[in-house]
Amino acid sequence: MNATQSLTARTGNLFHRYANPGRFLRMGAKLQPWLTWPALALSAAGIVCGLFFSPADWQQGDSVRIMYVHVPTAWLASSGYMALAVCSLLSLVWRHPLADLVAVEIGPVGAAITAVCLATGSLWGKPMWGTWWVWDARLTSVLVLFFLYLGHIALIRAFDEPQRGYRAAAILGLAGAIDLPIIKFSVQ
Repeated sequence: MNATQSLTARTGNLFHRYANPGRFLRMGAKLQPWLTWPALALSAAGIVCGLFFSPADWQQGDSVRIMYVHVPTAWLASSGYMALAVCSLLSLVWRHPLADLVAVEIGPVGAAITAVCLATGSLWGKPMWGTWWVWDARLTSVLVLFFLYLGHIALIRAFDEPQRGYRAAAILGLAGAIDLPIIKFSVQ
């Protein structure tokens, strides 16, 4: 066995080892306290620096500061749904139980982040456009993303048998992924 095959075998064993839901959840429970507090501290520091210490823009004035919150939440909302779509694919094709667990957790977080994205976009839109909401492709496609997250959450909990809920939500997760390129190209 050459070095490349050896590395591939070790990497494959590592992935298979943590693909076990029980083992993954035990590892996650140990790492979570060590990762939560630094993440919260860095997020708070970034928000404070962006909202209070960044300079005003020559055209937009102080209202540009909301972009330090709005743009990252927009990226996070889209990337979260992409992760949800990948989990949906893994759930439907390989019926991996860890994919279902991850998708269940992504839904509420993604919906909350998308709501923050919509709210900060409205806060920026009022001084720039003179109105809180404009029915253009950018805002409408992100609103559709928010409703896709809510639909995913509702479908998981809509069935007495959890597997049926996971399957229905996974189908919506894959079908809703078509909204991601729409969001991307509407912003450009």
